[in-house]
Amino acid sequence: MTKTKKELRLQVKERLESLSTYEFQQNCEKVAYQLYNTNVWMKSKTIGITISRGREIETRQIIERAWKEGKKVAVPKCYSEQHKMEFYFITSFEQLEVVFFGLQEPVLALTEHAPANDLELLIVPGICYTEKGYRIGYGGGYYDRYLEHYQQDTVSLLLECQLVPEIPVYSYDLPIQKLISEERIISCAK
Repeated sequence: MTKTKKELRLQVKERLESLSTYEFQQNCEKVAYQLYNTNVWMKSKTIGITISRGREIETRQIIERAWKEGKKVAVPKCYSEQHKMEFYFITSFEQLEVVFFGLQEPVLALTEHAPANDLELLIVPGICYTEKGYRIGYGGGYYDRYLEHYQQDTVSLLLECQLVPEIPVYSYDLPIQKLISEERIISCAK
């Protein structure tokens, strides 16, 4: 019997919390190193990525690396009233503000809008994943709606403990093209 999304979120969050801080940080570095060596990273000049928090793969170091390599980086802003998300280019972490649930989002007055077709690589967050590229996010559905109209490359960064055999999949769920963990790169949907 397939577990519910809520049960799977809880199970994987417990797995992540059971890791020591050192182990978690080491694994995040391994994931980032795997990412930097992919063709999709090397060819992409513009990247959409969230600002991580808690036990999410650390993205600040990835953003800093992107800037050093001359890439443009965009982070999402959620519009809860319209249930949508838009990306904005940032050139400094000073262009972020803390919003609901401790999330960091771009300050609109300090950033430039990044249309979806300008982002060559979208790094999609989540809590749990299957090897087919399906994911369970944080429950807002923002990425599901964004991915409907996004045509470029998609990648998710995760730890092996975030992989599950199966998750409930609905008609609006779109698989990620590549999963990158501390141990391997899994090619999923095209």
